[in-house]
Amino acid sequence: MKRRMFTKAILLGSIATTLSSALYASILETQISQDELLGKGNPLLTSGTGYRLRPEAATAFERLKTAALQDKIQVKVISSYRDYAHQNRIWERKYNRFRESGLSPTDSIKKIIEYSTIPGTSRHHWGTDIDLIDGTPKVTGDVLVPSKFYGTGPFCKFKEWMDKHANSFGFYLVYTDTLGRKGFKHEPWHYSYAPLSIPYLKKYKELDIKTRLQENKLLGSAHLTTPFINSYIKENILDINPYLLKD
Repeated sequence: MKRRMFTKAILLGSIATTLSSALYASILETQISQDELLGKGNPLLTSGTGYRLRPEAATAFERLKTAALQDKIQVKVISSYRDYAHQNRIWERKYNRFRESGLSPTDSIKKIIEYSTIPGTSRHHWGTDIDLIDGTPKVTGDVLVPSKFYGTGPFCKFKEWMDKHANSFGFYLVYTDTLGRKGFKHEPWHYSYAPLSIPYLKKYKELDIKTRLQENKLLGSAHLTTPFINSYIKENILDINPYLLKD
């Protein structure tokens, strides 16, 4: 780790312990680069078992994981930090698959954004968000399926524990099952470390997202029209857990 980056991380950690959360968030915002918001920067990350997160988020996650283990919940990470290139590979793989299945470009994009973000708009770019399951049950097939977290699904005990305890460690569900919520479908596995992601989102909203997306020349970018992007920002980026929209 470069000395300057290490010193910066220590300084921010010290600030967090001595200032109010609102003032800390205000100071943190000045440290966030546009490239890092878009997944194109070189963020300071802490690596753990199967994940990379911002140092403060990683520390909180390790505390959560330890507490869960005491209740026989083995928290397992499926995804954490993803840079722009990683998100773009996901985008291109899904876009090509849906086009090959016969969907139009517009319908392919609509299908992708049921669960996956447009590169440059993912909260996973920030190093604050993480996809989690219980690593104990033996599960076949795709694990990130909502039905596996409900009823008699293998991750019900995990979800019950997270519903009760996650917030106390600073982690909040992003895409809730709130009636009438639009945008991405409910993801009972996707948690965000609020003390960092709230100021990150506030800073992100200052970007000219429409111009950024149109400049990136993604597969299908000709169909990312102004009305579509405006709707995407309103519904997919901002129609989330209200707690994560706090100023």
